[in-house]
Amino acid sequence: MTRSIYESSRDVARILAQTKEYSVSCKLRKKVEMSFAHLKRIHGLGRLRLHGPCGAHDEFILAATAQNLKKLAKLAINHDPIGKTV
Repeated sequence: MTRSIYESSRDVARILAQTKEYSVSCKLRKKVEMSFAHLKRIHGLGRLRLHGPCGAHDEFILAATAQNLKKLAKLAINHDPIGKTV
């Protein structure tokens, strides 16, 4: 059986995938990817309506602001003014 010329690179990738840093990276990446998926699915950014780079930038900023306001509202509902969880 012959070994692929890329197998040494795969061995390095397998070793790196077993490190603690890799698992932390996966968790952080998932958090970011879920935010973008939410923007696409819920806020309709799968297809942009405004034209040009400035329009795309403005539309993305508005959707991201709406997403952040929703997150902030969730935090505000779950906490009283002193900061203790209700």
